[in-house]
This record gives sequence, C-alpha cells and structure tokens, in this order.
Amino acid sequence: MACAKDSEFPMTKPGILLDVNGLRIEGESGGRWQEIVKGVSLRLDRGEVLGLIGESGAGKSTIGLAALGYARPGCRFSGGQVLFEGRDLLCMSESELRRLRGMRIAYVAQSAAAFFNPAHRLIDQFIEVLAVHGFSDRAAAAAKAQNLYTRLDLPDPAHLGQRYPHQVSGGQLQRAMIAMAMAGDPDFIVFDEPTTALDVTTQVGVLAAVRNAVRGSKTAALYITHDLAVVAQVADRIMVLRHGEMVEEAETQTLLQTPGQEYTRRLLAADPTIRPERTADGHLLEIDNLSASYGARRVLDGISIRVPKGRTTAIVGESGSGKSTLARVITGLLAPDTGTLRFDGAVLAKGTGQRDRETLRRIQLIHQMPDTALNPRQKVSEILGRPLMFYNGVTGEVVAGQVARLLEQVELSPALGDRFPGELSGGQKQRVCIARAIAADPDLIICDEVTSGLDPLVAEGILNLLSAMQKQSGKTYLFITHDLKIVAAIADTVVVMKNGEVIEQDGRDAVLKSPRNDYTERLIASVPKMDRGWLDTLIARASAEK
Repeated sequence: MACAKDSEFPMTKPGILLDVNGLRIEGESGGRWQEIVKGVSLRLDRGEVLGLIGESGAGKSTIGLAALGYARPGCRFSGGQVLFEGRDLLCMSESELRRLRGMRIAYVAQSAAAFFNPAHRLIDQFIEVLAVHGFSDRAAAAAKAQNLYTRLDLPDPAHLGQRYPHQVSGGQLQRAMIAMAMAGDPDFIVFDEPTTALDVTTQVGVLAAVRNAVRGSKTAALYITHDLAVVAQVADRIMVLRHGEMVEEAETQTLLQTPGQEYTRRLLAADPTIRPERTADGHLLEIDNLSASYGARRVLDGISIRVPKGRTTAIVGESGSGKSTLARVITGLLAPDTGTLRFDGAVLAKGTGQRDRETLRRIQLIHQMPDTALNPRQKVSEILGRPLMFYNGVTGEVVAGQVARLLEQVELSPALGDRFPGELSGGQKQRVCIARAIAADPDLIICDEVTSGLDPLVAEGILNLLSAMQKQSGKTYLFITHDLKIVAAIADTVVVMKNGEVIEQDGRDAVLKSPRNDYTERLIASVPKMDRGWLDTLIARASAEK
C-alpha cells in the first residue's frame, strides 16, 4: 500500500497521541482479497482509554494490531493512516517500528499461552523486553518485574518469575503478560481481551491495575473486549464495531444508558436465559478422593464430585484453584496420585494410553485456549476431519460433507474449512474447538471456559446450541467457567473450588442464592455489573474490610 497523503485526511489536533484515519484492511480468503476493516477512524489522547466492542469477526483485534503498525498474516493495509505523535506507522520501516514496539507502544494479547515461549522462565522473558531496547541492568529489570507482579496481585511475586509458563495458571499467565507490556512504561497500550481468561475476583484486581496504570502515567489505551460490564469500568469512550465498520461511538455512560443504534441495544440486552434447575437419575461421572500433582506441587487434594447424567455441572473458582487440572485428570491427560474415577459405572483408567477408543470417544474436552489447541499448520477441514475419520471410520466426500455440517452446527460458514486457524477470529477459533468435540459424538463434554472469548450475542448462541444438543441427545456437560451469569443460566449443580479443594457443592440455586461459604459469597459479589462506579464501590468495600 502506498503511504496516504496528509492532505487526504483531517489535520491531527495538537496533543493527540494516536490518530487513525480511514483505516482499511483486506484479508485473503480462497485466493481472493476482501475488505475486513472498512474506513474506521479513531483518536486517542494521553491518559485516555477507548473501548472497542462488537461481535467476533467485527475487526476489533485487527484494528488493535493496526494501531501498532502491524497486519497479521493473510491481511494487508489498503488505505488510511495510523498516526502516532503525527508520524504514520504504516509508512515506517521495520527497524523504526521495532524501536517503538515493546517500549513506547505495547500490546497485551488475548491468549497468554500462545504469547509466551514455553522453554524460558517468566523472568527471563520479562527482562528480554527491556534488554532488546538497550536496558542492560538485569537486577533492576528483575526488581521492576517483581514490583509489577505485586501490583497485579500475582502470588509469591518474589519467586514467580522463576517458573515456566506451564507452571502457572491461565489467569496468572495473563497477568504476567500485562506486566511485560508495562515493563517499558509505554505511552500507548493495546489491551486485547486482557481479562477474558480470568476469574471474577482476579479480574477486579487486574481491572484496577490497568486503570491505575493508564491514569497514573497518562498512558493511552485501546481496550478490546466483548464484556460490556468490564469495559464500563476502564473506558472513557466506547466504539461499537460490526463487520469492520463503526456502528457508533460515545462517552461510556452515554452509550450504556442511551445507545443510539439497534445493534448496540442488542449487545447491551444480551443475557443468557435462565432455565429451571433440573434433577437427574444417576451419575455419569463419579470422582472419589482424587489428588493430583505437578511434580512435587500438589494441585488437587481430596476431590469428590458427582456429575449427574444428562445435566450440566458447573465448576467455578479463582484462577489456580485446580479447575482445568481436574479436566486434564478426567480426560486422562494427567494421571492422578490417588483416588478413583468411575465413568458410567466402570472404573476409568488413569491415562489416555490405557483407555480404549470407545472410552476416548465418549469423553471430549473443549479447550480453554483455542490458539494452543488448534494446529496452526492444518486447515479447519483437516482439524475437524481427523476425529471423524478416527472415531467413525469415514473417508473422502463423506468427511467433507460432515465437516460442512459441523461448521454450520456451530454457526460458521462451511467456506471456513479452507482457512488456517491464524486466519480466523478468536470467537471463530473457539467454535472450531467446539465443532471438533462434537465430531466424536461424546456422552460427556468438558467445556473449559468455552465462551470466555466470545461476545455476548455469539456466546448466547453457543449456549443455546449446547442446550439444544443436551435436550436432543442427553449430553452431559462439565462446564468450567469464571462467568457466574452463565452458571446461573445453564447449571443444574455447582461445584466451588479453592486451592485444589472442593469447598461447596450443591444445586445451582442453593449455591448462588444461599452460599454456605464466605469464599463463594465473594465470588458472587465480584461479578461485574453494567455500572460505571461498580469497580470503585467494590475496591472501597475491600479496603474497608482490611
């Protein structure tokens, strides 16, 4: 793309840090280029936060990356300007951009697991950010990392940096990535769904840290999210996007109270429909006195859970409570130290290598992070075709037809079968993960934060899809989530975990309306509300209780 002439666009006002004018981006699909961002303009001053919201595929992350002068593989700039302090990032050389990125301009990605190098400790990756830009004092860099870990409420901040990425929870890894973005005291940060993977109590601390970092240092930020209650706490203004175009933009309070467009009103009104709590006869999965460890570190301790057949059991708890580890044990990816698992009355072998193909088919996991769950070198059709061939023995045109039906079932176009995961939005990738699990026609589906990366309208559709499948074929769900609104809508029973133990287990209404444990009460109180002052109220209450 040839650099745009300044005369083609309005003059940038003095003091404006980021000025995006008429941005156009094209994406390649099936050998053809089509426009995916269609003339979007936005401005940001120092200390100002603009929230970008909209459904999956609206162009939020693409615009966020463009604000760093970057187009992801399969995309190209086709028009417009991205001015940072008056200089067009789209006209800069790679060496000029490298000097800016990581220090003056920073990025917090949606998936921390895909962001970190699994072969290096967290502290080394933090220090590398500063070292690349000539900061050679390792001791001072390590001290800065510890300070940021403390501000972001990470456990054991003095020693956390010595761990590898796989040795911390998803929520902890997300906060470690935010610390890396803040390492160089940047002027501008793009936050791309930074709290998507976090539980509600951790989310409160991170939101407060993000807001304080922006206000305290006059840093400007783009805050990309699908969660309107979250963006209400940090954004000064909100821009609504759909199909690569701006729907509307307004001050946060104005947009929340009096949205001007029908699409925005639908986003604000989206809420999972709460269905009656149901009882069940018999249990599909029974877990007794289960314990598991990572090396010498015990992460599950004495877990006993009953999962009713044909019903939905929700597992909730803070980041690091052991929810995803429990899923790994059930699926055979991690062998337990002690305890017994029974599936449909039969003792379940500890590891996947000891389970027959039929047992493997009957238990499927939908992963929390699609960026690491999907092979980036395989097309979607290959990813979905593999379980169909492995479990059902189908080949050729039969596979192609079933892949197309799977994609339609999760509300994706069959044409996406020809794309690689890197060419999909976060929400599209998550729906591919759901389709892959459905392909095996399992009896038990473990849903590990399956709606955490989806906008309210798409999430509502996915929940309706899962509910319809359960009604039609009696599927049993173990639903791991930090979103208590979803728990209230879909769960029949709720299990609350903390520090690798079950602290409460009962019917949905009993747990959410009359919790017996103070920890459960704190989780419920931390659910974000569509109220601009909610975060301030919660922080003030917590300070008063100390």
